[in-house]
Amino acid sequence: MRSSRTWVIEFILLGLSSDLETQVFLFVLVLTMYLVTLVGNVLILLLIRLDNRLHNPMYFFLSLLSFVDLCYTNSIAPQMLAHLLSAQKSIPFYSCVLQLYTSLAMGGSEFFLLGAMAYDRYVAVCHPLHYMVIMHGGLCLGLAAGCLVAGFTNSLMETIITFRLPLCNNVINHFACETLAVLRLACGDISFNKVMVAISGFLVIMLPCSLVLFSYGRIVTAILQIRSAQGRSKAFGTCASHLTVVFMCFGATIFTYLGPRSAASVEVEKIVALFYAVVAPMLNPLIYSLRNKEVVAALRKVLEKFRDEE
Repeated sequence: MRSSRTWVIEFILLGLSSDLETQVFLFVLVLTMYLVTLVGNVLILLLIRLDNRLHNPMYFFLSLLSFVDLCYTNSIAPQMLAHLLSAQKSIPFYSCVLQLYTSLAMGGSEFFLLGAMAYDRYVAVCHPLHYMVIMHGGLCLGLAAGCLVAGFTNSLMETIITFRLPLCNNVINHFACETLAVLRLACGDISFNKVMVAISGFLVIMLPCSLVLFSYGRIVTAILQIRSAQGRSKAFGTCASHLTVVFMCFGATIFTYLGPRSAASVEVEKIVALFYAVVAPMLNPLIYSLRNKEVVAALRKVLEKFRDEE
């Protein structure tokens, strides 16, 4: 290990592109997606809060997912937008640490939350008569708290071991403070960090993914036993939105953290990170609202109420 190290007070982010026209295009694109994300997720939270028909476990977890998505995208998107319009793309050291911690915590919490939502759908489809008894308030709150605690604990561990490393320079080839990008600045041996990232990936990504696969395996088995085509279609409909989000989120992250390394990996990492930071939080409320008749009905009810008041 080298004895000298760079004492960093700020990091320089290279961003997505150095071309001015490309940066302006990306600014408009990211700003549009960011605004849609804010409006969509806040609207989901308001609809679930205002409509009593949405006061059940499924929508409790959906509201928590929207809250986590808001926190995640707000930890990255505002700074990315500011940097797209500035020549100096710098971020203070402790702001970088906070950004990494927050994004990891929200991302980890979301994976565990998707696992909890898969269990909720399993109970709804396989044990419909006992759904409200099994998914009682205490269990829902316990699952929600467990998801957040697991996400924040993993993030704290990963953030500490990342920033304890001696750094050779302060130029991060990324648009945000991200674990793999920061590790590339290290002067010393990062084999321990690689092992911990692999363990973290298994615990935070593969365990919830396994729960999702197990739950949906049981769900598909139960649905295929339903005799009527209408009943099967309705059962699949209750799970389609969640399954779409699961494939989208797990697929992007598994590709980034558990996929093979190559010379193009750095640029691919940035594209996948952009998708997960901005695109996925924007699509989540759209997927759930457009495919969910109860959410659409709640939105119509609120709009009619405002129209009547006018």
